[in-house]
Amino acid sequence: MFALNIKRAPLKRLVASRPFSNASNKQTLQSKILPLPSSTFLLVTAIALGAYSLDARSAANEYLWCPLIRQLTTAEQGHNLGIQLLKCGLYPRLFSDVDDPVLKVEVFGKTLSNPIGMAAGFDKHGEVIDPLFNLGFGYVEIGSITPLPQPGNPTPRFFRLSQDEAVINRYGFNSVGHLAVLADLKYRFDTLHIKHPNATLNSFRDNKFLAINLGKNKTGDEVEDYLKGVQNFGPYADALVINVSSPNTPGLRDLQNESKLTNLLTKVVQERDNLDGKLIDPTSKPPILVKVAPDLTEPEIKSIAQSAKDSKIDGIILSNTTIQRPTENLITKSDVVQETGGLSGKPLKPIALKAFKTLRKYTKDSDIVLVGCGGISSGKDAIEFAKAGATFVELYTAFAYKGPGLARKIKDEITEELKKEGKTWMEIIGSDDK
Repeated sequence: MFALNIKRAPLKRLVASRPFSNASNKQTLQSKILPLPSSTFLLVTAIALGAYSLDARSAANEYLWCPLIRQLTTAEQGHNLGIQLLKCGLYPRLFSDVDDPVLKVEVFGKTLSNPIGMAAGFDKHGEVIDPLFNLGFGYVEIGSITPLPQPGNPTPRFFRLSQDEAVINRYGFNSVGHLAVLADLKYRFDTLHIKHPNATLNSFRDNKFLAINLGKNKTGDEVEDYLKGVQNFGPYADALVINVSSPNTPGLRDLQNESKLTNLLTKVVQERDNLDGKLIDPTSKPPILVKVAPDLTEPEIKSIAQSAKDSKIDGIILSNTTIQRPTENLITKSDVVQETGGLSGKPLKPIALKAFKTLRKYTKDSDIVLVGCGGISSGKDAIEFAKAGATFVELYTAFAYKGPGLARKIKDEITEELKKEGKTWMEIIGSDDK
């Protein structure tokens, strides 16, 4: 036994010193050297994916990161995470965002470089105004903001219908209140005014608007709360929006009654007229718009149109979320569909567009600007609203599903279609009337 072991020792050394000559030995070698190239490959892939994702328009944001966030968070957690990432500057950028001249919008005596707006409800407290402008929006509407801080409704209060690219929310005007938002707006104004002393818009962007959406406290006064909003935010806004259409504040939609609405809007316009003017331009005062619901009968829409004319406001945004549940058109069949709150996203579009066309019928003989909102997620959707009479459009829910490149993508789709038709955005507004 001892002699046998002596004879085998040199053989082991010999085999170890010779090239591997059989499959077993090759496999042994590969098992030793593969981890390094595999790790390197993963690292290079991660770096490449990260670099690719820095472009807001990259498919990775829509098809990888947004679905991943939805998998790992509740709807409200995802919303808050999105705000925090934008606030901290941890968001993809548009490395090129020059709006084609065919997208220009002439409205309220000024020019918007493009007709795509971010609707109220996303940036409730005015925390990410500039990141949203950086992502290509021509109009950013913050709020709704209530005079006093209020927590809104108990959680859970925000639900995804991912298969339908829709959500249901019953936030209930959760707001940090006027003073907190005013402090941030004042700091932003002072900082940007030093950098851009010749700016003429509160957006501090050429041909872009900053709008502020005003709400009332749950137990607040149905007129005085809005007048406080005009007083406090008028100097900082390129437009003020009166929200009387959230379904989540008890009694709020009752303000859409013609006599109540006419009284409210008349006083709001008077309060606006009493302002000294915008801080950025004391010779200018913000236009007043009212935001209304899609869940209205034709006589009710006609009454709202009349209130707008009688009070001499400047515009109407249609629509807010819907309390309807078009179950026959929903892919989602779970109990979440029956959650209380307002439905928004793709299923809202036909409801909003139908109501919008009715509103157009009763306002096309006036100077009232109509803004389309509800289920818009593509250039085709935006053009449909424009042809129905929308001077510009707003979106929100689609942004959560499609990602940070959505505004640029929609603008590109609109530009392509307009050039096929040989028209500009302004030339198609209300073309369905003709």
